[in-house]
Amino acid sequence: MAVQAEPMLVAGLIEVCRATIAENTDHLCALDRAIGDGDHGTNMRRGCEAVSAEGESLSSLPFADAVEKIGLTLVMNVGGAAGPLYGTLLMEIGRELRKSEEMADFSLVLKQAIDAVARRGRAHAGDKTLLDVLYPVHAALENRSPLGDIARKAERSATRTADMKAMRGRAAYLGDRSIGHVDPGASSCALLTTAICRYLGEHRPE
Repeated sequence: MAVQAEPMLVAGLIEVCRATIAENTDHLCALDRAIGDGDHGTNMRRGCEAVSAEGESLSSLPFADAVEKIGLTLVMNVGGAAGPLYGTLLMEIGRELRKSEEMADFSLVLKQAIDAVARRGRAHAGDKTLLDVLYPVHAALENRSPLGDIARKAERSATRTADMKAMRGRAAYLGDRSIGHVDPGASSCALLTTAICRYLGEHRPE
């Protein structure tokens, strides 16, 4: 899957992500209250609003530069572990895209970025984090799955974190008591993935 670099694409994705997090802020905070500080939703909303505030300038940048700057904005504005993890994901995507003079295969770019997130968070698949959504999403993308299937994979993967014992972050202190609760980071990742897939499906260039 090649990456299309269009100003309207950047602006549209920023808005759909902002709206999705705004609509689900309370839900994400409720998930986080069960196993964390209870502020994941508000932290993510603050980050998305900061990105949205820079939407006009971001849309004027080359796609790789815009993605990297969005990542930096998230690092600076999202509290907790989410800022560095989401920020690393997007900054690495931007950097990997910039390395290629031709249109890059996004599945390869995404894999590099996910691995960077894993290193940053010192986490692995199965640790009950957003990686438990990102790795399945990458696998679906690598298999050239339709956007709708990728979105459903993200949603199912987030739900499955309820069966996992948290191994990283504040939730890890709960031990077995973290089982039975969906990871808030995995949930926000699935929500954003679904929103992005839906937007791309509706606005795919001819």
